[in-house]
Amino acid sequence: MKLRPLHDRVVVRRVKEEEKTKGGIIIPDTAKEKPQEGEIVAVGNGAIGDDNERVALDVKVGDRVLFGKWSGTEVTVDGEELLIMKESDIMGVLES
Repeated sequence: MKLRPLHDRVVVRRVKEEEKTKGGIIIPDTAKEKPQEGEIVAVGNGAIGDDNERVALDVKVGDRVLFGKWSGTEVTVDGEELLIMKESDIMGVLES
């Protein structure tokens, strides 16, 4: 099944969090926080502006992004946990 977000929404897959700290300490599952970094897997067509023109999104599929701790709505599609959020919930794009 494929999920296509509407308007200015995006679908994000969280990246896997590190199992160890840089010092080599293993982090138990109960102490882990959900990562605030993810990869865009789908984007909407853009919002409709005040002039009735479509405003294109600044992010695209494959971008690695940072988002707020409580951003988005969690959904499960084909057993995969994804987030749907508005583009405005994204704080930045990570570039290498």
